[in-house]
Amino acid sequence: MAETARPLAPADDRPADETPRDPAAAPPAEPLWRDALGQCLRRLRIERGEILVETARRAGVSPQYLSEMERGVKEPSSEMIAAVAGALDVTLGDLTLAIATTLLAVPAGAAPAGPTCQAAYALAA
Repeated sequence: MAETARPLAPADDRPADETPRDPAAAPPAEPLWRDALGQCLRRLRIERGEILVETARRAGVSPQYLSEMERGVKEPSSEMIAAVAGALDVTLGDLTLAIATTLLAVPAGAAPAGPTCQAAYALAA
């Protein structure tokens, strides 16, 4: 059984109970998984002091693909996520926990409700 040195911090370091600065501002929309994943990957890479090319090389992916993952443009496969997590010296479990913690910090009812999401919810029902 693998030991972890420390749990990863959520991608958004803002405390969950912190309110937006502008009281008239609407609550933030719930981020997509790929966006939260990208933010977490970028934060981990920067904490290591690495440029994108170094991490991409170790993960066996192109720098362009890693950049798209970090920007939330790509829906990477589990194999790609595992490769990048390994290149950043984190377990897939720790990465998943950090992303889930970030997503749990979003207030309830902030789920996206655009036409695409409504169609997806209808198809899921």
